[in-house]
Amino acid sequence: MLSSWPGVPLRGYRPAEHTYEFLPLDSLPPLDPVDGFDWLGERGERIPETTADLARLQELLGPVGVTLPAEFVDFYSWYGWAPTLDLVSATACYTRLGPEPKFSPVEPGAFMVRFLNDQQGSVVWYLYLRPGEPAFVVHGYGLEYDVEEEDDGPVERTVRRCADSFPEFVRRYWIENRAWAHVTYPQKAGPMAPDCAAYLAHYTRAASRSAATGS
Repeated sequence: MLSSWPGVPLRGYRPAEHTYEFLPLDSLPPLDPVDGFDWLGERGERIPETTADLARLQELLGPVGVTLPAEFVDFYSWYGWAPTLDLVSATACYTRLGPEPKFSPVEPGAFMVRFLNDQQGSVVWYLYLRPGEPAFVVHGYGLEYDVEEEDDGPVERTVRRCADSFPEFVRRYWIENRAWAHVTYPQKAGPMAPDCAAYLAHYTRAASRSAATGS
């Protein structure tokens, strides 16, 4: 499976020509290990409607031998955590849980559950599920909508791995998009949080190394 991170521009640190740049995973700043979502703050009250949606997805997945990871269910079950990705998104992405699992277009026996949409559908994120294996996160294009072609030809339907787990995805997405706010609207964003500063410092160091070696 192909892999990349659909990164937003980080002005002065990671230039980009497009809304999203598909970045090699090994070029990204490393993250500290994450366990759950308590770092986001209080989880708040349970969301009855989403809890029912998740239960229905679990019921549909059971007969094919896969299940939603507990972290995914936990994240989307609480008002304090579930809106997090929408609130920090630099590109107006919004949560939209798939009503049913999709068959993977790249391998038999694997399934995908949509959870996050770009506002224009240019990127859609999915939980990727295989029987007996840990879930991970992918992003895809041309899978959800009846888009047959663009100006330069047919749409390429792709799936790319972008995070080894759902908590890892949430953590990176949260830091990246908050960092974008700081470098794009610094006066509005206020003081930069230490995790964002450390994330951006990765690119400063990389640029310094490139300058020193002339590469």
